[in-house]
Amino acid sequence: MASHESVVAHGHAAPTGWIRKYIFSLDHKVIGIQYFLLALFSVFVGMFLSLLMRIHLVWPNAKLPFIEGGVMTSEQYLALMTMHGTIMVFMVLTTAPQSGFGNYFLPIQIGAADMAFPTINMLSFWTTFVSLVVIIAAFFVPGGAPISGWTAYAPLSALGQIAGPGQGLGQTLWVVGLAIFSGASLMGALNFITTVVDLRTRGMSLMRMPLTVWAWFVTAVLGLLAFGVLLAACLLLVLDRVAGTSFFIPAGLVVSDVVQSKHAGGSPLLWQHLFWFFGHPEVYIAILPGMGVASHVLSNFSRKPVFGYRAMVYALCGIGFLGFCVWGHHMFISGMSPYSALAFSLLTMSIGVPSAIKTFNWLGTLWGGRIQFRSPMLFAIGFVSLFVTGGVSGLFLAQPSLDLMLHDTYYVVAHFHLIMGVAAIFGIFAATYFWFPKMFGRTMNEGLAKLHFWITFPGVYAIFMPMHFLGMLGHPRRYSSNENFAFLQPIHGVHVFITIAAFITIGAQLVFLFNFLWSLKWGKKAEINPWHATTLEWTVPSPPPHDNFEGHLPAIYRGPYEYSVPGMTEDYLPQHLTPEQAKAK
Repeated sequence: MASHESVVAHGHAAPTGWIRKYIFSLDHKVIGIQYFLLALFSVFVGMFLSLLMRIHLVWPNAKLPFIEGGVMTSEQYLALMTMHGTIMVFMVLTTAPQSGFGNYFLPIQIGAADMAFPTINMLSFWTTFVSLVVIIAAFFVPGGAPISGWTAYAPLSALGQIAGPGQGLGQTLWVVGLAIFSGASLMGALNFITTVVDLRTRGMSLMRMPLTVWAWFVTAVLGLLAFGVLLAACLLLVLDRVAGTSFFIPAGLVVSDVVQSKHAGGSPLLWQHLFWFFGHPEVYIAILPGMGVASHVLSNFSRKPVFGYRAMVYALCGIGFLGFCVWGHHMFISGMSPYSALAFSLLTMSIGVPSAIKTFNWLGTLWGGRIQFRSPMLFAIGFVSLFVTGGVSGLFLAQPSLDLMLHDTYYVVAHFHLIMGVAAIFGIFAATYFWFPKMFGRTMNEGLAKLHFWITFPGVYAIFMPMHFLGMLGHPRRYSSNENFAFLQPIHGVHVFITIAAFITIGAQLVFLFNFLWSLKWGKKAEINPWHATTLEWTVPSPPPHDNFEGHLPAIYRGPYEYSVPGMTEDYLPQHLTPEQAKAK
């Protein structure tokens, strides 16, 4: 039987020194692991900050560690909120699913030896690392971290120290760190797009690519278009802060009884438009890779092809396109024209169509399958559940008349944590449990993985579902304490319940961390293809060699989800088998 393989040369030689192999590596797999570890560190930092916030909300006079003075002030609470949101959104949700798993598996899944630009790939990671250091440095400068929230609305974020604690050097570091992160993301996006367009192996047509590759590709396009806008916005904000310009600061602004006479002609709404033109695609930059992983995992553990593969591809592209058309729904209360609000409302509702296509196709994939409830499958199903729950709550926020009441309440906190935060993290967990054997050559403990799921899944609902009801009762978000507001006293018990649920749920993440670290050394050695999967990453050793395919790129003969093919002895048919090999199988 002919192998139909071509001999290739790797783009760069295998490293010989430890530093070149593990620190300044050009290997996409090492870079993917570096991104993953950066995100793992960041998520525990972000969770710790959220715990401090929850403790203060319930016990506002409690003395806390790492808090200057012991008892948290309102400004310190807002600083924690700002840094929690920033770290989680950029260093976890943007980094782990796309830059981590995407870097590691996209080249292998399309039959490439590496990313298109290995050196730029390395620079992208280390630029991201520098951005994290710069942002966290805001905690340690005079005045502390900024209090402007992760959205950094102007003019609060543009004025400097006069605007409040943390709005001096801390806010400047925050903006500069975000600009650096945007540059890193642009480099990564160019690399992903070029790799998919130019380096697919023979036979790997677009409609034979795994849905994970499609998700990473569309996400890269979103990142290329969105992060450029954020980078420009950050540069303008830095100029307002240090160079005396007035892009976002209007004339006649009075702060602490002092007229800001040095500035005139700026528009705070311009920052909102620029930020949310990036910000809403950012939601999909966080969630689309999870959609790809969910499709991949649901098909594998249902032992069925993905239901409506082409529809899933077009839905991914549709979500990506519409994601750039709906940023105005974040600004319904900004005083925009009712006609503009109507247009943004209709467009926001329309994005539910491709989302619903994906949801029903996931259900169609599960229907009639021989479902195996392994840990990756549990988290993939959890992803679908959280995506649907968060999406349904978003339908109400798409109505301008309802958003006027709900916008500045805990309802919005609940909505975006479910759809953007927790759903994306469940996608990360599904990917971790699914691909850990391939990445590290060992398997994670299945019992601990299921324990992790069965505490985390109900835990996140216990945290965020009550917040919807707090919002409908009119509970404002960003309040550091409820003790001075009589109308909030009857619902204080809900905060106590949420905080207890948060302690338990975050505690469950220590189970994951232990399982991850323990399995790296003592986990059971993995087979090449423990899940009986069909895509190319399961045809190479675990972990893969430096050049992935040991000098021979495979050819592709079929789609990525050929499960339970009639007439076959086994219930899966890998992409790379020739027709002759497939008949013999």
